[in-house]
Amino acid sequence: MMIRKVAVVGAGMMGKGIAQVCTNIEGVKVCLYDVKDVDIYQDIQKDFGMLGEKGIFTKEEMEERVKRIHFSTDLEDAASNADLVFECVFENLELKQDIFRQLEEICREDTIFATNTSVMSPTLISKKLQKKARFVGTHFWNPAYLIPLVEVVIAEGTDFETAQDVIRFLNEAGKKAVLCRKDVPGFIANRMQHALWREAISIVEQGIADAETVDEAVKYSFGLRLPQLGPIENADMVGVDLTWNIHDYVLEYLEDSKEPSPLLKNLKEHGDLGFKTGKGFREYTQEEINASKNGLNDYLIKMIYGK
Repeated sequence: MMIRKVAVVGAGMMGKGIAQVCTNIEGVKVCLYDVKDVDIYQDIQKDFGMLGEKGIFTKEEMEERVKRIHFSTDLEDAASNADLVFECVFENLELKQDIFRQLEEICREDTIFATNTSVMSPTLISKKLQKKARFVGTHFWNPAYLIPLVEVVIAEGTDFETAQDVIRFLNEAGKKAVLCRKDVPGFIANRMQHALWREAISIVEQGIADAETVDEAVKYSFGLRLPQLGPIENADMVGVDLTWNIHDYVLEYLEDSKEPSPLLKNLKEHGDLGFKTGKGFREYTQEEINASKNGLNDYLIKMIYGK
């Protein structure tokens, strides 16, 4: 299917980022919808401006892209002629279900529907749809306009060709779209990420190392090679026999709790919420918080664009 008009439902942080991604394809028009009349262009221009400062886009290119993003508070106006609709409202199951019920009444029969979620089941989100074959789950990573990965999730009833159409579109837009063949909690990457976080928090909880040391241990060892060498390829590189021997010894000692860490619970109950409050596993000044956020964006731009 040729996708040349995209509607994005929900003009929050992820919605604006997805709208920007769609403008990577010349000729694609984007309509960003929200129930509130908000100034989306200030944030979009800020993000484009950061990329412009790095020499990734010219001023003229940025202006042309912004002009292709239309904003509307009328769902029918935004979605009626769309080839593809990304829903990215906040994580509320009933709200998401109701939006797709409305979209099915508004859109063409061949319009593709994609829900963007990091934690919720696409199958449950599609429950009120009559035609589930045209529906997929997607998981964009934040910031959506920078992180390449998008997980495209097969929900119950999804037609395989629908998923392939979305993957082709996202790859054309410069993303790295991958297929998650089963609708499981955490999809692919979040399952691995939180398995790591569980072990990291457990190491702090057990007094094996403090929080700063845990982060440094990741950043200055396997974290450096992960962009080039994934875990399965790494296992093949060192040898499946060696991997088996290591797992046969070490797995019984790794954290396998099915509940959040008591340390995490204690921090939450005391209001030590991390960057939000200036204290979590560690304490942070506002300067350190700003440096971390800005440093992440600079790192991502350098990794992706070489700028």
